[in-house]
Amino acid sequence: QVHLVESGGGLVQAGGSLRLSCAASGRPFSNYGLGWFRQAPGKDREFVAGINWDGRKTFYADSVKGRFTISRDDIESTVNLQMNSLKPEDTAVYYCAAEPYGVGSSRVKFEYWGQGTQVTVSS
Repeated sequence: QVHLVESGGGLVQAGGSLRLSCAASGRPFSNYGLGWFRQAPGKDREFVAGINWDGRKTFYADSVKGRFTISRDDIESTVNLQMNSLKPEDTAVYYCAAEPYGVGSSRVKFEYWGQGTQVTVSS
């Protein structure tokens, strides 16, 4: 079992930046693929970014490419999402997730989820 807790959400103006962090506890997650998802009101949850087990491969939704960066720190057991040039359409609850296959892409089933953190971007 991997327990995930997100932090760093908040209210920011369009064009601003936020950094989300997710702390993991439980099983060592150095072999896990990690990801960030989001869900806006009235919409399905969507994949935002992912990173494979060794950090050498990253994956991004087209809507955030060039603006968001995912990273992991296996010593601190954290996965981070740096979000720049934020837009009102980025407003959502953001969730971090982990999967035991080590891939980190949207094609893999993520099995462990945090409770989410709200990100609101004002225009």
